[in-house]
Amino acid sequence: MGLYLAFIIPPLLLMLYAQWRVSSTFGKYSKIANDRGMTGLAAARWLLDQHNLQEVRVELSKGKLSDHYDPRGRVLRLSPDVANKSSVAALGIVAHEVGHAVQHATAYTPLKIRNAIYPVASLGSNFGFILVFLGFILYSFGTAFGLNIAWAGVALFGAAVVFSVITLPVEFNASTRARIMLRSTGLASVTEMNGASAVLSAAALTYVAAMLQAVMQLLYFVMLLMGGRR
Repeated sequence: MGLYLAFIIPPLLLMLYAQWRVSSTFGKYSKIANDRGMTGLAAARWLLDQHNLQEVRVELSKGKLSDHYDPRGRVLRLSPDVANKSSVAALGIVAHEVGHAVQHATAYTPLKIRNAIYPVASLGSNFGFILVFLGFILYSFGTAFGLNIAWAGVALFGAAVVFSVITLPVEFNASTRARIMLRSTGLASVTEMNGASAVLSAAALTYVAAMLQAVMQLLYFVMLLMGGRR
């Protein structure tokens, strides 16, 4: 148990901090109106049109901070707090999601890799744990192939870890594109850029924390299985 806590607690604390930082930073800059008075919905449509992405639709999504770009349907979905408010925070989040749409349109390699491994990664995220623990249970009852089942679970979970790792350059690049487009188009003033950038940086930390959690969990499983094999 001590080993498990040593692997899990630090990244968990980082994740909790990251979530608090996103919530507090978004809350702060969502109360500050942008100079143009543009809602997130209007800003999204305008930025997409600036990049000749008229075919990308903009829709509302449910839930807080549920904003995302769906490459399968070529749809940019915005949460109500972003879509309907003309805030500085909305500009940052919208520009980030438009950044993903531009990545898709320009066949950005890390995004292509992430989309390609998503089905296996999703399977690994949902069933990797189950196979690992099922394998350990079978092994504890003297079933030798239990370790093989557990290793299969580790392999599946490893795909989810790879997905989490490849997500970092995808998200960082989208934020870099967001900052560039907000500056180059003049959509955000210098002061507004500081606020939008703060929101983007806070969001990026959540992806770093998620990646560390996944990697540490995988390492813990591997150490357990190596011990079982001995």
